[in-house]
This record gives sequence, C-alpha cells and structure tokens, in this order.
Amino acid sequence: MHKPEILAPAGDLEKLKMAVIYGADAVYLAGKQFGMRAFAGNFTEEEMKTGVDFAHQHGVKVYVTINIFAGNEDIAQLPAYLKTLADTEVDALIVADPGVFALARETVPQLPCHLSTQANTTNWKSARFWQDAGIARIVLARELTLPEIAEIRSHTDLELEVFAHGAMCWAYSGRCYLSHHMEGRSGNRGQCAQACRWKYHLMEEKRPGEYLPVYEDERGTYILNARDLCLIEHIPELVKAGVNSFKIEGRMKSVYYVATVTRAYRQALDAYLADPDNYTLDPALKDELHKISHRPYSTGFLHGNPGVKGQVPETTAQVASHEFMGVVQSYDAQNNRAVVEMRNRFAVGEELEVAGPKTPSRHFTVKDLRNAEGAPIEEAIRVQEHVSLHMPFAVEEFSLIRRAKSV
Repeated sequence: MHKPEILAPAGDLEKLKMAVIYGADAVYLAGKQFGMRAFAGNFTEEEMKTGVDFAHQHGVKVYVTINIFAGNEDIAQLPAYLKTLADTEVDALIVADPGVFALARETVPQLPCHLSTQANTTNWKSARFWQDAGIARIVLARELTLPEIAEIRSHTDLELEVFAHGAMCWAYSGRCYLSHHMEGRSGNRGQCAQACRWKYHLMEEKRPGEYLPVYEDERGTYILNARDLCLIEHIPELVKAGVNSFKIEGRMKSVYYVATVTRAYRQALDAYLADPDNYTLDPALKDELHKISHRPYSTGFLHGNPGVKGQVPETTAQVASHEFMGVVQSYDAQNNRAVVEMRNRFAVGEELEVAGPKTPSRHFTVKDLRNAEGAPIEEAIRVQEHVSLHMPFAVEEFSLIRRAKSV
C-alpha cells in the first residue's frame, strides 16, 4: 500500500516549524508575492531559506505557491523569483496559470510543478493533458466525489492531492469575483476579502431600504457561508482511491490550529497504514478537531453535492471547545518546571490541558507560577511573555497548552 503524505499549511516561519514538529511530511507556503494568500505572514527570501533548511533537516518537503492568475506585469518579474526558489532548494512549485507553468518549465525545469486546485481539474482527460504537459501532481478540484477521484486515478499516473481539512470556498474551485467586485481585492490574485462570510439581506429594486425576510433572524443571513471541510473519518476510502497527499487548508490560521490538525491527521493516517484491516478512527482524534476554531464541519462534495447542508446560514462565527493558552519552550526535569510562552491569560488554580507532538493530552492544575525573573505571580497576563510553572509530569518542547471553555 502506498503511503500518502500529510501536507500542512505554513503561513509564516513559526507555523512551518510547528507543522514539521507535529508530523507533516510536507508544507506549502508562499513568498511575499505571487501566492493566493497575500494577507498571510508569508516568507522573505531569508525566512524561506531558514524554513527550507529546517524542513529538510527533518526530512520534510517544501512546496511554494505561485498560483495567482498572472497579469502581464507579473511575467516580467517571475524569472528572477523562480531562480531564487531553485537556489533555495524548494521541492516543488504550485501553479495555476498556464503561462506561469510554461515560464517555470523554461526557467527552472529541474523543479517539479504541482497544479493548483485553482486550475479546476475535474476529469481524467484534463489530468492526462496536464500529465503530458509535464505536471507532476494535481491538486484536485474540491467539488469531486470519491468515485470521481478514483476514476481519475485509474486513468493517470500523476500524484493526486486532495484537500482534507479546512475552510471551503463558496465559489467553484475558488474562482470568485465577489471580493474584487465589492472591495477591489481580487481573490484570484491572493487578496480575497472573504465577502462570502459577510451577512446579507435581499432588497427589491422598487422598495429601497425595505429588506425582505429571507434571513434567519434579525442579524441577516449568511447565504454564501460554507461549512468547513473535515475528512478525517474517510482516510481509508481516500487512500484506497489512490490519493497521494492529504492537504490541510489554513495558511492564515493560528499556530495552534496548524499543530493540532496536523497531529490529528498524522496519527489517524499512521494508525490506518499500520493495520488497515482492523482500523477504526480513535474518537479522541476527531475530538481534537473540535478543540480548534472552526465552522460546523461537513464532508464537502466527497459523497455528492451537499446542497444547503454544506452551508451555515445563521452565522459566520467560528466555534471551539478550547482556548489556546501557550506553547512549552523548555522543560526542566530536575525541578519539574516548564517554561511557557503564553498566548492567553491564565492563573494559579486553573485546570489546563497539555498535548505534545508525540504525547497524548493530559490535564494539570496551575501551581507555583513564576515570571521570567523567577518571582511568584498569580496570573500570566502579557501575550508572548515567558512564564514558568510546576508540572506534575514531563512535557515535550513545543507542547500546546489549552483550556476548556466554560459552557
């Protein structure tokens, strides 16, 4: 049985490192230009070099997105950027525009090219076309069902990548003009304002100011608001269908999101590959995905067009059962103390939970909390402050600290 990769988002250098530490086989990222997430932190040339070196030291690949639909002005700038990426020793490029792909083949033919989901590959004939053109992998359109994925696999030798988790675009293969129309920010050039998440009312032309009751309540209706994708329960079917890469959406999500989701999919996939005949998903892994901020989950198009069941018409608010409190920076086994970089306030007496890259979640009560100077404090209040606290058990470096939200 082939072993698919877990492909995690890296919106900045910190997220890249957490993705690698928490079990990704590969990460995808962008430089400061030409990517589809212009408002993520993204990478300077120096940061990208540092990130690639870190990933390669851990046996992890790095793919760089150049998946905007380019204008003429972009074409003149791309060759130098492509050569920089080759010099940085990235492992592949992710492209959508045929012109960008052609330029990449001319300029850096040694770099494999992956075809972005933006290119809207929905059938095996298209896949064969791109294979003949020299594409190494296709990120399949998110609108495909499981049988359609399997059929494409039966007609091509290309690597196939599918989105397995994260936010869904309401527009077909992400080809949306709404943001550009309303805000002058083109989603096809990495500047999406997420206008689909705004609330809307319906107003009849001859009745200005009179809102018609199409909304769910007085706040309006979110008729374009898609549920988040979650396919962790369907890893076996996707592996059998011939998927080579499980992609996690979220370059603009938090470090906590990247680490938690990567860890859950890593453990689920490894458990299945170790014993496919007797595999069942550990319910704790599905529970992990409710501890991060998310919209209500769905399986997207995997089992057919979800219709209205794929939308959340009431609100765009995200939910999470837990809050992210901090990251363990180091652990002193002799004194049973952990240094934590805090991200939310917590105090002596609170019950928290810690989960490591390779260790299961455990609960503890905060005791003997001290600031960076070693002085006792009752509460950690400054974001990114380093504090130390007594731990009743050993913890891994880079472990996540979180707190269950009160009901």
